Amino acid sequence: MTNVARARVALGLAAFAAPKLTVKAMTSVGGTDPGRDYVARMFAAREIALGAGYLLSDGPGRRLWARAGLLVDSLDTISGLRTRRGLPLWVTAGATAIAGGAAAVGAAKVARDILR
Repeated sequence: MTNVARARVALGLAAFAAPKLTVKAMTSVGGTDPGRDYVARMFAAREIALGAGYLLSDGPGRRLWARAGLLVDSLDTISGLRTRRGLPLWVTAGATAIAGGAAAVGAAKVARDILR
């Protein structure tokens, strides 16, 4: 889970610093679009907050951040599957696999915390 949190921070920082490049890498859509860049930076801020929150907390706080990450990753997975018809297959498959993988790691962490 710590590696997922670190990846969140790294991805968030990259997306915040270069939203156009991040969107192009994730969707193959280029060009200038201030609205799209704004949404990419909102995504970046969310990822930075979730990752940093987990890394900077411990005990009950860390368990709460893990649950928040699980919720976000689960919703991202559902959103990816719902937009399948509007995006190229490789975009949907890649984004959904990343979100689904993070949700699986998060679910394992949350389950382990509950069973303790």
